[in-house]
Amino acid sequence: MESPKDKSKPPSLDDWKELAKVQMKGRSVDELVTESGEGILVKPLYTQSDVEDLSFRDSMPGLPPYIRGTQATMYAGRPWTIRQYAGFSTAEASNAFYKKTLSGGGQGVSVAFDLATHRGYDSDHPRVSGDVGKAGVAIDSVEDMKILFDEIPLDKISVSMTMNGAVLPVLAGYIVAAEEQGVPQENLSGTIQNDILKEFMVRNTYIYPPEPSMRIIGDIITYCSREMPRFNTISISGYHMQEAGADSALELAYTLADGKEYIRTALKAGLSIDDFAPRLSFFWGIGMNFYMEIAKMRAARMLWNNIVEEFQPNNPKSAILRTHCQTSGWSLSEQDPYNNVVRTTIEAMAAVFGGTQSLHTNALDEAIALPSEFAARIARNTQLIIQEETAITEVVDPWGGSYMMESLTQQIANKALELMEEIESAGGMAKAIETGLPKLRIEEAAAKKQARIDRGDEVIVGVNKYISTEEDEVEVLEIDNEQVRESQINRLKEIKATRNQKALDDVLNKLTACAESGEGNLLELTIEAMRLRATIGEVSDAMENVFGRYRAQTQTVTGVYGEAYQGDQDWMEIKKIIEGFIDREGRRPRILVCKMGQDGHDRGAKVVATAFADVGFDVDLSPMFSTPEEVARQAIENDVHIVGVSSLAGSHKSLVPELIKELKSLDAEEVVVIVGGVIPKQDYQQLLDYGVKCIFGPGTPIPKAAAEVLEIVTGVNSS
Repeated sequence: MESPKDKSKPPSLDDWKELAKVQMKGRSVDELVTESGEGILVKPLYTQSDVEDLSFRDSMPGLPPYIRGTQATMYAGRPWTIRQYAGFSTAEASNAFYKKTLSGGGQGVSVAFDLATHRGYDSDHPRVSGDVGKAGVAIDSVEDMKILFDEIPLDKISVSMTMNGAVLPVLAGYIVAAEEQGVPQENLSGTIQNDILKEFMVRNTYIYPPEPSMRIIGDIITYCSREMPRFNTISISGYHMQEAGADSALELAYTLADGKEYIRTALKAGLSIDDFAPRLSFFWGIGMNFYMEIAKMRAARMLWNNIVEEFQPNNPKSAILRTHCQTSGWSLSEQDPYNNVVRTTIEAMAAVFGGTQSLHTNALDEAIALPSEFAARIARNTQLIIQEETAITEVVDPWGGSYMMESLTQQIANKALELMEEIESAGGMAKAIETGLPKLRIEEAAAKKQARIDRGDEVIVGVNKYISTEEDEVEVLEIDNEQVRESQINRLKEIKATRNQKALDDVLNKLTACAESGEGNLLELTIEAMRLRATIGEVSDAMENVFGRYRAQTQTVTGVYGEAYQGDQDWMEIKKIIEGFIDREGRRPRILVCKMGQDGHDRGAKVVATAFADVGFDVDLSPMFSTPEEVARQAIENDVHIVGVSSLAGSHKSLVPELIKELKSLDAEEVVVIVGGVIPKQDYQQLLDYGVKCIFGPGTPIPKAAAEVLEIVTGVNSS
């Protein structure tokens, strides 16, 4: 007879393993260990032994290394700021939205600008005909800025502006609009993103090459540190890296590496670390990997504290990482869209448990189109409910002391340090970007993740598992691009007809001279120009005359997506059809994957290009920001069978018809045009009527898309 266990001893890990083995019918608990996308092993059970060697076990909120929060009392003293990111159509329409949001419980304004503004073009420029007002608000001058913030007291409401490329005229326009509202610069609070390094990796809304872009950042930090002490001069963004496919460790490492590069830039401009570091802020994306996102934010504060300490600050605030967060847009699905409310809630809670200072929650319809007023209200109320109804805010750091969370915090910090060392060995982030290394690492992570989803290894409810046979009708916000552009052009004509052109020309010439000589402050001169009613495009052109406009080199990773499909029967069947095509035609089927207009989000295009190449297509990529005419010419010159248009910014109804028209005018009607991306179902028939052969919405498995395209080109069905 087995002797009874000593009940005076607490249960041990071995006791648990023994019990678990019985309940699992003899299987080992090691089978329950999983590996995250970051390569971190996640165990089903953590114990005290997992945290015994951690140096930060006894850390406290508000004290270095700030793992447990930036403030001693965190949300028990003051909840995070509810800040909804929005902007669409005209300044008038966006202003009305902001005022309604503020009256309904919003606590700050976050401005989304249209792509024409991001890229430094006025609304009347021919390259932006399909982009004006579509993915944000169109801003051409101070007059638009004044309308945007009409009756919004800029001395009381903080303003966050997601702007990097045309950062000088946009920030200057905001400053002048505030002046003319009666608010001096020193009373302005908020944040300008001003994070250009990230743009060269993922989002691509740059204008100038990296070196002059970094000079612009230095001038902004210098000016604002002197004149705008309450304003955050930079929001170092990991969000767009995650949206482009980076896992949490890559996002963490590359964002902090960017931050270190900005410190060096400011020091080079003659500032001391304490002059500007307290006004730096960060911006994280929050996805569905709940535990890892919380650990990422805790690790970020620890690592940033260590980075800043290298520069020997005297002000304790210099080493504190303060952050805004936004729930993931990429995790939202077109299928079963009301599931997105749940996803956003989970992500919002991860941001809160991670200790964010402000938060934007995405709307349920953002995988389909711009958010409707109905969906935006639910997104905002999600935060209000967490703040007001859950009692989550009553505890400073609920995860402090958790064996699992403290262990994950250290592990993701270690992963990030390895990646940061790789960047440092390349000479810092600016040098690493020139080699293309960070961009390729992110694209590789995106391809791996997409392959896991397409194979069903990573579940998305309603997309690759538990798929509904019914489609929910979702109200979609529709922007009349032509009407918005006409309105903007009329205002531009009025401004140019009534301003002092000679005085403006003098200032614009000084701006060009400043860019050329390196003497003077570019923001200071831009403010002068905006007071004289310069336009965004004119200011950008004045510097482009010296700096030039950056052209990215297109490249893709290979083999990453296809590796996940080795031995897959359907994948092999597609390859077999392609081999038959080669035997008949003497070459592979060839596809040109393109981005048109000013939309720089190229995750979808790059993943599709990688996957199609891995299965056997010859794949070409168009240069970023191509016009329909340029894409049509490239299609003919490269003798492609298919043009695949990736559209995420709402300009598909204007640019795709132009592309088809161009192909017809060049006697290339036989080229098959397909479209993928964020496209409302209500637009499908219109695109099909224009001549589009296939439309692939978010969540379409790439092998399925490849098989459909191949059937159109070859007439052979792979199923």
